[in-house]
Amino acid sequence: MDSQNYGASNLLSLAFLALLSITASALPAGQINSNSVLVALLDSHYTELSELVEKALLLQTLEDAVTNHNISIFAPRNEALERDLDPEFKRFLLEPRNLKSLQNLLLFHMIPTRIQSNHWPVGPRKKPVLHSSLCRDAAGELIPLHEKNGQKIVGTARVIKSDDIVRPDGVIHGIERLLIPKSVEHEFNSRRSLRETSAVIPEGAPEVDPRTHRLKKPAPPVPAGAPPVLSVYDALAPGPSLAPAPAPGPGGPHHHFDGESQVKDFIQTLLHYGGYNEMADILVNLTSLATEMGRLVSEGYVLTVLAPNDEAMAKLTTDQLSEPGAPEQIMYYHLIPEYQTEESMYNSVRRFGKVKYDTLRLPHKVVAEEADGSVKFGHGETSAYLFDPDIYTDGRISVQGIDGVLFPAEETASPKPAPVAKVVSKSRRGKLLELGCRMLGAVGQNHHFSTCH
Repeated sequence: MDSQNYGASNLLSLAFLALLSITASALPAGQINSNSVLVALLDSHYTELSELVEKALLLQTLEDAVTNHNISIFAPRNEALERDLDPEFKRFLLEPRNLKSLQNLLLFHMIPTRIQSNHWPVGPRKKPVLHSSLCRDAAGELIPLHEKNGQKIVGTARVIKSDDIVRPDGVIHGIERLLIPKSVEHEFNSRRSLRETSAVIPEGAPEVDPRTHRLKKPAPPVPAGAPPVLSVYDALAPGPSLAPAPAPGPGGPHHHFDGESQVKDFIQTLLHYGGYNEMADILVNLTSLATEMGRLVSEGYVLTVLAPNDEAMAKLTTDQLSEPGAPEQIMYYHLIPEYQTEESMYNSVRRFGKVKYDTLRLPHKVVAEEADGSVKFGHGETSAYLFDPDIYTDGRISVQGIDGVLFPAEETASPKPAPVAKVVSKSRRGKLLELGCRMLGAVGQNHHFSTCH
C-alpha cells in the first residue's frame, strides 16, 4: 500500500516538473512573469520613477536585463523627483531630444547584481566597493557602495528603505536622492550654456552717420554739466529744415541748466529794456519757440539772439508774416548756436573781415562784417547793425539788439533771368530738307531734258 502511494507521488512530481518545463519553453525569450521585480517596480509606491521608466522607453531594455541576470534597483523617493529636483534640470530630462540622457540617468540607478541588505558589500578598512551600472554611456563611471555610522550609502545618497521590494530576479532599495552620472550632468551644462549663448541679442550691422557718411562710434561719457558732444541741430525738435532726431543732453532727465527760467529772464529783460516789445510778444505768443529755446539751454547748449527792435519789426509786411511757419522761420534765422557778445563779434569781424555764423534755420548762415565801428549783419537793403549791445548776457543766452530784420540771401535776392542771345543758325533738320529739295530739283530737270529729246 505504501509502495503504491510512493509511486503515485513520484508520478505527480514528474508531471509537475514536465508542466513547468513545457510552460517555460512556451514563454517567448525576453518575457517576464508577474513575480518579476520589474512588474513590482511599476506597481510600487515609486510612482515618479516608474513613470520616468515608461517615458524613457526602457521596458524592453529592463526585460532583457532581468531575464539575463538579477538586478538591484536604487529607487529615489517621489519627493526627490517631484519637489527636490531642479525644475530646469527636470525640464531638460523631459525634452524629447534629451531622451538618451534620461535613459542614462535611470539606468545609472540599476546594478546587474543582486545586492541585499544582509550581504551589503564592504571593502577592506570599510572602503567603498565600486559597481558598474546598466548605463553603457557612463564613460566608465562606477557606483560606490559602503556603510557609514551604521547607514548604507549608495554614491552620495543614503538608503532609507533597505530590501523594500524583494523578488526572485531582483531587489529594490529606497534612497533619499537622485544619482546623477557625470555624463548627464555634462550634457545638461553644455545645453544650458549653449542656450544662454544663443539667447544673447545679436548685434546688428554698424550704423552709418548720414551727416558724415562714417561709421557711428559710441559717444564717450559726458560729465555732468559739461557742454553736449553732439551738434545743436541734433537736439532741435522735428520741423521744417531742422534735424529730425533729438539728442540727449549731459544731464539726462535731471537738467543741470534751468533753460526755462533763463528764457523767461531774457524776455522780461527785453520788456524792461524798452524798444523790443514786438520781439518779446512774438516769443511769448510762439510758445513752441520759447519752449524749444529753454530745452536747448537745459540740455547744455548756448544761444545768441539777434533781436530786431520795434522799428525794424514794424517794417515787416503782412505777406511776410502770413505764410504758415513764417514767424518761426524768421526767428530761427536770428538764433545763433554760439555764445557771442558784442566784444567777441566785433573782434572777429575786425580780424577776419567777414564771419559767417550758423543759424538754427538750416542751412542758412548770417554774414557779419565790420562797418562804421560796429558789426553789420546781412547785406544790401536787408542788412542790420548791432544797435544795442549786450542787452542780456548770462553765460548761456546772449541777446544783441539790431536795427533790422534779417533774411537769407536766397530770399532777398531775386535775380532776373538773363536774356538769352538769339543765335541765327540753321538746324540740322533744315539743312537736310534743303539738300533733299535740291536733289529732287536736279532729278526733275534731267527728266525734263530727256523727254524733249
